Amino acid sequence: MTLKQLSQVKRWMVMHSTRHPVELAVWNVVLTIWMLGFMGVPGALLIQAWIALPLCLVAWMLPMAYTGGRRRLHRSGRLRCDWLTAL
Repeated sequence: MTLKQLSQVKRWMVMHSTRHPVELAVWNVVLTIWMLGFMGVPGALLIQAWIALPLCLVAWMLPMAYTGGRRRLHRSGRLRCDWLTAL
């Protein structure tokens, strides 16, 4: 996902936060974990914590995996996802 797509989803979530408060909270957690993964790479490299690098990669890819999973569930009819229009 691009930074523009991330901000579009975040903007949609904030605009509809009264109707979808849980989705906003989950998206905030996803973005927090993404940022921890992004910022954890330099620290892991500096202290040579090689075991943390795969965790940082997984955290860095979390928004893409989350939106992909939500898109799949929406298409199969198991979960309604209104914010997909923001992408």
